[in-house]
Amino acid sequence: MPNTITTPPPPATAKTITPDALLAQLHWRYATKKFDSARMIDAATWSKLEDSLVLTPSSFGMQPWKFFVVTDKVVKAKLAAASWNQTQPADCSHLVVFAGRSSMVPADVQRLIDRTASQRGVAKETLDGYKNVILGFIANPPPGLTHFGWASKQCYIALGQFMASCAALGIDACPMEGIVPSQYDEILGLSAQGYSTVVVCPAGYRAADDKYQHLAKVRFEKSEVIAHI
Repeated sequence: MPNTITTPPPPATAKTITPDALLAQLHWRYATKKFDSARMIDAATWSKLEDSLVLTPSSFGMQPWKFFVVTDKVVKAKLAAASWNQTQPADCSHLVVFAGRSSMVPADVQRLIDRTASQRGVAKETLDGYKNVILGFIANPPPGLTHFGWASKQCYIALGQFMASCAALGIDACPMEGIVPSQYDEILGLSAQGYSTVVVCPAGYRAADDKYQHLAKVRFEKSEVIAHI
C-alpha cells in the first residue's frame, strides 16, 4: 500500500452527491453472493478505492492495519477454500483482506509521530503530549482489550469506509466473516509480517444470475434502531 495519495485534497467547498443519490447507492448495494468472474475493476477505479482505504480514520490516527489486495487467481482459489468454500473470493475482481497488527510497540508510535511532523511541517517535540498519550494506551490498554483486539475494531471502520466507497462508485462488494483466519494468515504469510486476518471483502461486479440482487432489503424500522436524545 503506498504511503501517499497522489490526488490533491478537496477544497473546503468540495462538491457532494445529493442525499437522494447517496441513499440510492446504498439501496443498490447488497452483499453480493455471486460475482461475474469475467469482469474486472479497471485500474483507475481500483486505485481510488485503495485511496479510500488509506483515508480511513483510526483511533489516535495509528492505522494499526494493512490491507492485502489479492488478484492472483491461484491464491484466490486457495482463499476460497479457506472461506468455507464460498465462491466470492475466487470469482471477484479484487479481494481485500483486512489484517490487524498483532501487537504494538513504542517504535510504531514514533513512526506515526515522525510521519505527522513531516506531513504537517511541525517539530516532533511539539507532539510529545500526543505521543505520550498513545504510549500510555499501548502500555496499559483497557482491561480485557489486547492490541490485536483493538486493531480488529479499527479494521471494521476501514471495512465500512471501503464498502460505502464501493457503493458510491457502483462497485459490488460482500463483507465476509465466514472464513478461517488462521488459514488466511498461513496462505498469505501474515504472521511473519506481524499481522493477523480480521475480515475480508471481495469486490467486483455482480453476476447477472445472482438472485440475491433482486431481494428486498430486510431492515428494522428507523424508529427501532435510532433513538434521539
